[in-house]
Amino acid sequence: MTMTGPSPGGRTAPRHEPVFAAVDLGATSGRVITARAGAGELVLTEVHRFANTPVRLPDGLHWNVLSLYQGVLDGLRAAARTGSWIASIGIDTWAVDYGLLDGSGALLGVPFHYRDSRNAAAVREVLAGCAAQELHAVSGLQHLPFNTVFQLAAHRSTAQWAAARTLLLMPDLLVHWLTGSVGTEITNASTTGLLDARTGIWSDALIGRLELPRSLFPPLREPGDPAGTLLPHVAEFTGLPMGTAVTTVASHDTASAVVAVPATESGFAYISCGTWSLAGLELDAPVLTEESRAANFTNERGVDGTVRYLRNIMGMWLLEECRRAWDRTNTSLTPDGLLAAAADARPFAALIDPDDGTFLAPGDMPSRIDAFLERTGQVPPDGPGGYVRCVLESLALAHRRTLRRAAELAGREVNRIHLVGGGSRNELLCQWTADATGLPVTAGPAEATALGNILVQARAHGLVGDLAEMRRLVARTQELRHYSPRGDLRAWDRAAARLDPGGGRSQPVPPAEDRGGDPAC
Repeated sequence: MTMTGPSPGGRTAPRHEPVFAAVDLGATSGRVITARAGAGELVLTEVHRFANTPVRLPDGLHWNVLSLYQGVLDGLRAAARTGSWIASIGIDTWAVDYGLLDGSGALLGVPFHYRDSRNAAAVREVLAGCAAQELHAVSGLQHLPFNTVFQLAAHRSTAQWAAARTLLLMPDLLVHWLTGSVGTEITNASTTGLLDARTGIWSDALIGRLELPRSLFPPLREPGDPAGTLLPHVAEFTGLPMGTAVTTVASHDTASAVVAVPATESGFAYISCGTWSLAGLELDAPVLTEESRAANFTNERGVDGTVRYLRNIMGMWLLEECRRAWDRTNTSLTPDGLLAAAADARPFAALIDPDDGTFLAPGDMPSRIDAFLERTGQVPPDGPGGYVRCVLESLALAHRRTLRRAAELAGREVNRIHLVGGGSRNELLCQWTADATGLPVTAGPAEATALGNILVQARAHGLVGDLAEMRRLVARTQELRHYSPRGDLRAWDRAAARLDPGGGRSQPVPPAEDRGGDPAC
């Protein structure tokens, strides 16, 4: 007798038809999604969602990792209750943050949040002993004050550090709690600043140069590698069978999102837009020139040995923080209302550089925007719609600047932009990105990260083929929107000129002669 149970899409699925569970943790929320993939099918169902709310303790800003882990367990229990055969589980999260384990495998303290202010002094300490050019020559990484290499320097003076025996990045920590296994997934490892961009292995030379214990860094795993099976107490709590597999996916959420870019032709650029906008190109080899370092581009690993050549841009975080500030005094504001007001606001009335360091930390974002505008001789908007327009036009200009520079540095031509992630639902941002760049924009899928997570699991189980086939499957099965450039490109040219260096735009990288560092992104 074939057992059956409910499945995504409302039909009954045989228990022998594999369903994959994606644990997808973002900066503000987490969710568990189940999906079937393969044979022309890619159907997702969200079974559980939970908040990701950082906690400020006396020593700084932290992730509430125990609450997140409980959310993961509750989500896996919800997946089990669907009655489907959960063939595999994969976990992706944001990058750079980590937990330290002692010799018994116990977590030492609460993992710090990358937006914590402890990193500023650590940047200066690291660059005093190893110049920015030397770091980049090995890791190919964009200079960001919260890169793991700087966070570790901030941690070294603590009792936790003295007791630490293993470092696990956030998705690897959760995998460890589910399975007991220890390893570091390579796409996330590439964001630490300690992975060799050419070889794709830990840089023993750089780790030694920075006087970090080599034993802290576990063996590397590739997307698709088995990561273990559920521990007995996890299986008992979730209701999933003993032996349920956990599969290594592209555990850096951006790497998973890039897997699901629905590109069917070459010559594309991508923007993974959520809390951050990650804008760049997919390459076969890193770009490690001094010109690339000075432009503050990063070379992060993708699936199948690809390189995600991109730049981090402060993304929808700016609007999220504005809305939090407004909600304290005006609860009647809605997303649709704010976008309608932005569409009616005067074009290019005020512009910011989203990468200015003053926008990194949580806080009163409208006031910080006002301060930036006043500092650069501009008049602050007179209402929420003006602020939204300011942010979205500024993001479109940052997309334009970043993709044009990436194409120049990599020697590539770009003929289409794929904008994926939550920002793909924002029609104004998509249209203005097309207008600013003069290139067509394909928007969607919004669930690119979860899709990439699922597709890597499905490939590990033999249900889909190579990266090109995965992308064709996304293009055939997911809802996409297309935006053509319109309006006067010269108006965007004039707006871009207002944010040139010297016109208020922050310098993202410390000059070659300045080893003291600069915490501004």
